[in-house]
Amino acid sequence: MKIIFAGTPEFAAVALQALLDKGCKVPLVLTQPDRPAGRGLKLQPSAVKQLALQHGIPVAQPLSLRLDGKYPEDAAVAKKLIEDAQADFMVVAAYGLILPEWTLETPMHGCLNIHASLLPRWRGAAPIHRAIEAGDTETGITIMQMDAGLDTGAMLLSRAMGIANDDTTQTLHEKLAELGGQMIEFVLRSYATLTPTPQPVEGVTYAAKISKAESAIDWSQDAVVIERKIRALNPAPGCTTELNGETVKVWRAEVAGSKLHILELQRPGGKRMAMADYLRGLKT
Repeated sequence: MKIIFAGTPEFAAVALQALLDKGCKVPLVLTQPDRPAGRGLKLQPSAVKQLALQHGIPVAQPLSLRLDGKYPEDAAVAKKLIEDAQADFMVVAAYGLILPEWTLETPMHGCLNIHASLLPRWRGAAPIHRAIEAGDTETGITIMQMDAGLDTGAMLLSRAMGIANDDTTQTLHEKLAELGGQMIEFVLRSYATLTPTPQPVEGVTYAAKISKAESAIDWSQDAVVIERKIRALNPAPGCTTELNGETVKVWRAEVAGSKLHILELQRPGGKRMAMADYLRGLKT
């Protein structure tokens, strides 16, 4: 079975590793272009690119796949690579680019998406963040046959997972990534026996992309709402507030009655610290 893999962050890399572990042939990986990261803002390859290069898999990083878009040359090169791969499937996980119609039609059996929610709830870019922020008690993974819509394709398999009261986007991401890797391997192996199920028309919600503008804590909100937001924005971009004349990041908090107690924060240029240690530092 030959599979083109399209993905970018660690969530996708876990799925790619699972497919490689099962012996799938991956003639091509698509991922986002290298981005500046870290204090030096040096260009860093995505988690998927790093894994692909470790396994000697050719990597393409087009800025767009739209032949009529802003970067038609990139799209044309990617189109030839995808066609030449003669893949049975394209597996997509948190790739970050819209797949035009020609992309969906090129692999023999089309494109399968690993989506980190129980569709149709939380279609879109940030399903893990938004589930925690909304106070959902469960989420999961849906494997769907992609179509031209935004996460609207027919479902091949879905499995639920509970959201713990202390789950952050980081911890839930890790659990869902592992589940997604297991599920996509099963779907590929059992594809001929699975029946695509259209998504329900009721219960549709959209998980908008997280912006840094959301980081600032609004202290007029209920403590429960703020605590969920702190967990939802951990590890990125993190919640912030003004404290003693500086902007600090708040990483952990708990609700006691109607009040919010900050448990862990980070001063500019510093490391994460317990609130108790921060307060002791103010006294010295």
